[in-house]
Amino acid sequence: EVQVVESGGGLVQAGGSLRLSCVASGVTFDDYTIGWFRQAPGKEREGLSCINNSGGKIWNAESVKGRFTISSDNAKNTVYLQMNNLKAEDTAVYYCATSLAGFFYCSEIGPAGMDHWGKGTLVTVSS
Repeated sequence: EVQVVESGGGLVQAGGSLRLSCVASGVTFDDYTIGWFRQAPGKEREGLSCINNSGGKIWNAESVKGRFTISSDNAKNTVYLQMNNLKAEDTAVYYCATSLAGFFYCSEIGPAGMDHWGKGTLVTVSS
């Protein structure tokens, strides 16, 4: 059974940093693409970053390029999202999700292409 658990959210001032963690159990990291998404109140869920270690692929949304960095530690079955220079508009619930179908399903199709989701972690950025 695949389980996904996010952590690391919290309250931070604008300009600050947070590192989110996503632990995925029941998966072999090389077989899966892992993605970070977020959903702000009243908005659709949007894709932020995807990583696939078997192909060495990383994708980042334009909205977070230069500020957010995705990385993974296969030994710990963990994917991280380092978020720097946070802005008030980054306030949202952040989700991690897995896709066995391939990197394309994360980077191009987005939330509908993902298989298993965590419950999310809230990030609040105060201005």
